[in-house]
Amino acid sequence: MAAAETDREVPSALCSEFLDFSPRDTASKWSHASDFHRTVYQHLACYVPKIYCLGPNLNPQNEELLAQLLLLAPLEWYLCDEDPSAGLAKLEQSNQPSQLCGHVFKVGEPTYSCRECAADPTCVLCMQCFLGSVHKEHRYRMTTSGGGGFCDCGDTEAWKKGPYCQKHEPNISDTSQEDPLAHLSSDMIARTRSIFSIVLKYSVDMLTWEKEDELPSGLEPLERGDTYYCMLFNDEVHTYEQVIYTLQKAVNCTQKEAVSFATTVDRDGRKSVRYGDFQFCEQAKSVIVRNTSRQTKPLRVQVMHSSVVAHQCFALKALGWLSHVIGYSDALRRILCQVGLEKTLEGENSSLVDTLMLCDSKMWKGARNVYHQLLMSSLLMDLKYKKLFAIQFAKNYRRLQTDFMEDDHERVVSVTSLSVQLFTVPTVARMLIMEENLMTTIIRTFVDHLRHRDQRGRFQFERYTAQQAFKFRRVQSLIGDLKYVLISRPTEWSDKLREKFLEGFSAFLELLKCMQGMDPVVRQVGQHIEMEPEWEAAFTLQMKLTHIISMMQEWCASDEKVLVEAYKFSLAALTHCHGGFTDGEQPITLSMSGHSVDTIRYCVSQEKVSIHLPVSRLLAGLHVLLSKTEVAYRFPEQLPLSELSPPMLIEHPLRCLVLCAQVHAGMWRRNGFSLVNQIYYYHNVKCRVEMFDKDLIMLQAGASMMDPNHFLMIVLSRFELYHIFSSADYRKRYNRENANKDIIQQNNTLIEEMLHLIMMVVGERFAPGIGMVQSCDEIKREIIHQLCIRPMAHSELVKALPENENKETGMERVIDSVASFKKPGVTGRGLYELRPECAKQFNLYFHHYSRADQSKAEEAQRKLKRQNGEDSALPPPVLPPLCPLFASLVNLLQCDVLLAMLGTVLQWAVEPSGGHWSESMLQRVLHLIGMALLEEQQQLENSIEENDVGFNFTLKISRPGEAPSNTPSILALLETLQNAPHLEVHKDMIRWILKTVAAIKTMRERTTTAPETDAVGQSQEETVRDKDKAERKRKAEMARLRREKIMAQMSEMQRHFINENKELFQQSLEELEASTSASLEHSPTSPDTASVCVGPRRSRPSEKRLVVTCILCQEEQEVREDGRAMVLAAFVQRSTVMSKNRRRPSPNPERYDPLFMHPDLSFGTHTGSCGHIMHSHCWQRYFEAVQAKEQRRQQRLRVHTSYDVENGEFLCPLCECLSNTVIPLLPLTRGSKSSDHPGLGQWLGVIGQQVKALHSAHKKLKPVDAGAVDEADRTDESPPPDGFKPNYVPKDPYSSSIKEMLTTFGTATYKIGLKVHPNEQDPRVPIMCWTSCAYTIQSIERLLVDEEKPLFGSLPCRQDDCLQSLIRFSSACWTTSSLPSVQNHFIRLLAALVPDPQGESHPSILDVDMFHLLVSLVLSYSSVHCQDSSGLNVDSAQQHFLQVVTLAHVVQVLLTSIPAETTMDQETGAGSSEEEAAVCLLYGLLRRHLVSDLYEVTSGWHLWRCVKAGVLPYLRSAALFFHHLNGVPAPPELHAQGPGHWEHLCAYLGLPSNLLQLYSSYQDLMGPLCQGWCSHPGVRECLHGSGPLVSFPRESNRLIDLPDDYSALINQASSFTCPKSGGDKSRAPTLCLVCGTMLCSQSYCCQAELDGEDVGACTAHTFTCGSGVGIFLRVRESQVLFLAGKTKGCFYAPPYLDDYGETDQGLRRGNPLHLCRERYRKIQKLWRQHGITEEIGHAQEANQTLVGIDWQHL
Repeated sequence: MAAAETDREVPSALCSEFLDFSPRDTASKWSHASDFHRTVYQHLACYVPKIYCLGPNLNPQNEELLAQLLLLAPLEWYLCDEDPSAGLAKLEQSNQPSQLCGHVFKVGEPTYSCRECAADPTCVLCMQCFLGSVHKEHRYRMTTSGGGGFCDCGDTEAWKKGPYCQKHEPNISDTSQEDPLAHLSSDMIARTRSIFSIVLKYSVDMLTWEKEDELPSGLEPLERGDTYYCMLFNDEVHTYEQVIYTLQKAVNCTQKEAVSFATTVDRDGRKSVRYGDFQFCEQAKSVIVRNTSRQTKPLRVQVMHSSVVAHQCFALKALGWLSHVIGYSDALRRILCQVGLEKTLEGENSSLVDTLMLCDSKMWKGARNVYHQLLMSSLLMDLKYKKLFAIQFAKNYRRLQTDFMEDDHERVVSVTSLSVQLFTVPTVARMLIMEENLMTTIIRTFVDHLRHRDQRGRFQFERYTAQQAFKFRRVQSLIGDLKYVLISRPTEWSDKLREKFLEGFSAFLELLKCMQGMDPVVRQVGQHIEMEPEWEAAFTLQMKLTHIISMMQEWCASDEKVLVEAYKFSLAALTHCHGGFTDGEQPITLSMSGHSVDTIRYCVSQEKVSIHLPVSRLLAGLHVLLSKTEVAYRFPEQLPLSELSPPMLIEHPLRCLVLCAQVHAGMWRRNGFSLVNQIYYYHNVKCRVEMFDKDLIMLQAGASMMDPNHFLMIVLSRFELYHIFSSADYRKRYNRENANKDIIQQNNTLIEEMLHLIMMVVGERFAPGIGMVQSCDEIKREIIHQLCIRPMAHSELVKALPENENKETGMERVIDSVASFKKPGVTGRGLYELRPECAKQFNLYFHHYSRADQSKAEEAQRKLKRQNGEDSALPPPVLPPLCPLFASLVNLLQCDVLLAMLGTVLQWAVEPSGGHWSESMLQRVLHLIGMALLEEQQQLENSIEENDVGFNFTLKISRPGEAPSNTPSILALLETLQNAPHLEVHKDMIRWILKTVAAIKTMRERTTTAPETDAVGQSQEETVRDKDKAERKRKAEMARLRREKIMAQMSEMQRHFINENKELFQQSLEELEASTSASLEHSPTSPDTASVCVGPRRSRPSEKRLVVTCILCQEEQEVREDGRAMVLAAFVQRSTVMSKNRRRPSPNPERYDPLFMHPDLSFGTHTGSCGHIMHSHCWQRYFEAVQAKEQRRQQRLRVHTSYDVENGEFLCPLCECLSNTVIPLLPLTRGSKSSDHPGLGQWLGVIGQQVKALHSAHKKLKPVDAGAVDEADRTDESPPPDGFKPNYVPKDPYSSSIKEMLTTFGTATYKIGLKVHPNEQDPRVPIMCWTSCAYTIQSIERLLVDEEKPLFGSLPCRQDDCLQSLIRFSSACWTTSSLPSVQNHFIRLLAALVPDPQGESHPSILDVDMFHLLVSLVLSYSSVHCQDSSGLNVDSAQQHFLQVVTLAHVVQVLLTSIPAETTMDQETGAGSSEEEAAVCLLYGLLRRHLVSDLYEVTSGWHLWRCVKAGVLPYLRSAALFFHHLNGVPAPPELHAQGPGHWEHLCAYLGLPSNLLQLYSSYQDLMGPLCQGWCSHPGVRECLHGSGPLVSFPRESNRLIDLPDDYSALINQASSFTCPKSGGDKSRAPTLCLVCGTMLCSQSYCCQAELDGEDVGACTAHTFTCGSGVGIFLRVRESQVLFLAGKTKGCFYAPPYLDDYGETDQGLRRGNPLHLCRERYRKIQKLWRQHGITEEIGHAQEANQTLVGIDWQHL
């Protein structure tokens, strides 16, 4: 309370002083002062503490007003030397508007980057600039901003073209880049300088002030009070929960207050949590520190004097003011830049901006944000000063980064994040490289911060603590900065740039040298590894550096001198790394096939081996560039190619590839998952460009400079296979019968992997520089091979292709040439399919295939070939020629060692000796032979003369072995294999090889002999082909004959069987006929009498026994009243789907009377079912088992399931559909056969008498006081009508199990519909059953209308069964309630239509939904009829109810739904004049009763049309109701949609098609009723009332309209602020799709209390808007959220798709998104069908992770 008082007193005390204050006089006093600086400081010292920080509750409105008046106004007067409003306006007029947009992004605002024109991905536009630019027609990427960057519109360096939007287009006239200060007078400049320097100095001093109890000199207050704040600061270590808990203990506040404190601390970086004297605040501080220092460092808390806090608050305000003022003029901005960067006498780093930067990590979040904004709007908007600021930033770079490492705030609020604004400007970046040696600085800072090394100086991440991990994450931001610097390649190089770049390059090599060989592994033998080693850090580093390495290579490639120098540096570095290359590794000599080579003995399976070899990979990249840029051929003398030692180059990459092969062969299983993961990432698309691909290139480089035989022997030796192939008698596989099975298997895999490696070394020529190809050929090939596996979506393809530094894959340029796009339907996504002509480029051994991909692709391609009727061989594709530097690679294919290896494998295949070879080994051998043949064929085709061709593979494979062994030639072996029965699969491939060999031989002969033999060659080839064809034809013919023979045998056997079992078949045929005739009965029996479902003329129902099968015990059972109960799994839920008034407050469930449903259907109870039937006892057993299981599960695991057993929920045992009760199945009730059909008048009389009799009977049951007795007796003179026995208790027809189920379902409906505890005795139970029945029928009728389906015959059987069971149950549910209470309901229901003198008050007819009334009347009448033995027929009662209620509904429509007349022409013959006259008559009568409330309508046609339209939904619902209640089949006309629908509907209901005959035929009866209805006071109230009138027909509710372009939604969400935490941006803005409200989801600030539990904004909203069910769109995630209750929810695909037919959940890809109306309609349909809860249930069952999410906090 004290606080509030002080708040009120303070202004009054200062008021007189404030009122007399004149900013103008103060400003003129300042201008005459001798010491301007001191005078201003005195003014601030006097006024700031009087305005700010006067109590515990800050009052921002007052502070703002007073600060503007007392502090800022004098500054503005002084600045302008006149009234600021005029002075600033003048400045603004004379100012040339800036061409830079500079709009600073808010959190979550949409940003756009053009993928075609942006210099790099950091160049973005705000929404306004984007819409006014040329880029909106280009391919662009849309993302949401994290806050803090700004719009690059107008920056010519950011865009390749179209740098300006329409708004920022520069003036053509204004070409001179003049000094902005030219427009200002020198006097103005001087004033501005002095004022800016004082304000900036003051703000910088205050924000970097570290003393808590005193102020800088000149600002000491006049009097000092003992008032302090306990100030809590933000950090990124403690969670919200920790802070909230601590505050509650420390400052004794409520949970809500603590949440508010925590939210503010998180947003602004600090918050005072206590105000008072020093002691009081110090005590709170000690509690907070004590409570948070246990696990981590404690929360930062300071006790600060209120005057210090006041000056800090004003310092922030002053910076904001500077930002605002410089917006008026570029000249003011220029002066502020000068003031900020002016160096003082202290020398280096002495300017104010330097001070701010260097104290950045000491400031709190709010202060940082304010001054960063100021830097952006001043220094970064002035191009000249941007460069000067960049130089200061680069000078201080090391210190800033070191501070950031220690800082406990995220990078977003650190000054280091400004690097993106500076380093991405190409001119600035180059200037900083040259002037400040920026590249070297960044790299060295990076290396310095990674201090953990081993003895050889390599990085070591072994004991990787959480603290180190945190630091490592921070260090990675340096890599980001390096990427910004390198992102745009220079086009012209100066000598200085070359020098500094190479200096940076050698620093980079030092970094890579620390990585070369890090994290080495040794094979575990004997026992499994105990601790998985740390491997992720090293790979994270590799991934982060991947783009840097690629960019370094691109920079090198852009200048020849740099490339040559970089190549030399890298080679030197590699040689240095290999310094200890041979120590401890003894030299050996290998010899084979007459060749020998010297190498070293090294076993990958025994020694240390590392997967990290960045130095050799960088060298490999540069080696390819030498070939690509042709430097290798033009300046060979400058290159150290002669110094290269090929064995040294290939050694480490080869070890790495052997390691992969051995892991595949299962030799490293005991090394655990860490190694498997490393191998996975080595090949993964994120790393492979700078890992696996470069290792392969290094092998190609080495092989191209070596004798191929030597290369292959070294490879054999490293694969540890040399002994197998080099033994003297190697063709006969050496005897290993005694060898271990595992070792044989391992060796087989190793041989396969080695053959694959040889294929890759020779065949991977698609990198520009190795083969003669363009970079787009490489991408095409990647795409072709991905699509050979299966058709893929755009996003899958993008993921499978490597991205460059600009997040581009280059796919869009080439995709259309190799694939065609197929659009998606309502589900699924668009797919790319491979164009058939590209299939011939398929290479089964594509180097980027994983094992799984390879087998899928092989299967898919063979299948395709079979479909096209080709043979299923998959020969290697034709390859592009190699570049000269790599040309010698082809010789690998024809060298002796390879031929010996191929021969060996073929020999094993000819004489298979128990598992010593494998089919895939043979397949690889055949592939290699195919590659060699194609190479020879191509060389022959491209050569001019025979002797040019140095490649003679066919000759070599035709030669048999040397004398001693005399092994057959490879060709001979192939011919043998062609007929081997065990190689059926490979026959096609062998045949293809032999055919190619023949073709090559003919080509060679053709070139040697005369050209006439051309034809012979062809014919030879043709005969081979013809033989092939004939062979295939013969096989096909044989297969056909065999099939026919089998079919004949089968039909013979069938005939035989039928003859033997004649009786059986006869029986089934009869049954079949019976069932068809039964189905015919569904249509009316005789065509001439139309079927009527209600009234005395009611058609007889088709008598049919209903026999059903229980899904649990599979027993069949007939549904009978006295039999065992059969039940249907059902789900009852509250619903607002048809609500016309969501604002109606929900009533108190204990006292609410649900008898009358209001026409706005504000909430109802819907029943649905999956249609599966069980015995009631089977279901009870099942449900008990579910309960028991749930109790056991709760003890074990504390997670939710997708259903809530405590609320009676379970999953249907068959379809797992969510259910929460069961509906008993009942047979059709037989109507009493009586001929007594009274007319309406007579019947109303009888009912009136019966009601009277009931009144008196009920009164006798009630105990009354003695005085009232005789009076009551007097009124009860009249005897009950004949045959009516009010005291008769009817016999209950149902068996006990059915009665139990009636109670079960009734109670469930009551419990859920009213949200109360179950109570079987409550008189409201039957009412809830009737309203649920009516509501469900209405909802189904609306659905049929919305989907334009006919009324009957189009419902799925589950809905049909559900309706039928529900209606029959509702007609029987009264039997389980007390008879008098149901009769009482009937009396009250009837009183709403027919006045009852003894009845209590009843609602007006405008407050009652007529269909609900009809259903309740018809169903409750049974309770009265059962006591009537006079022979009155139920049918006539139903008919009369229908007639009266229908007329009441017509009156309702006439009162509410007649629009003013339109001048539309009357449709001719739309209705006979009789109907129009009658409707005019009735309308006239209503107007007489309600004079002023209805306007005059003369056109009867207009009235009749409105009546027909308004009553139709009611009639359709009534038809559904009576159809199922009485079991009368519907006429065929209602099974279709068409003309005459109205007449057939009226006839089916036994009503005249001119409904007004109901009035005119019984005018004497109906007139008084109408008068009674109109005279009810409620009618006038409704017509005059403020509330909206419900008009008929009620429109179906729809989900809200969404914008076509998703970015409009993002924009809307980014301007949405959290409604609770004053103007703060919401982190997860979420849109309700039902009512369009935007909510602040998933945050503490907007939590609400629901049933004593805190829930998030969305959950709370579902209970007001959707009765617990909600559909939301999470805007930032582009995700639809379904919620049901507190514990259930799921995510659903959003209705927004990109151009490739895919959703983008989480907005990760950033493709523009547009609304897909079909998908939105699908969500709407789910909602209208009440299927949201079911959808959530299915989703949670399918995906268990959804169950663990705390949905209630969203």
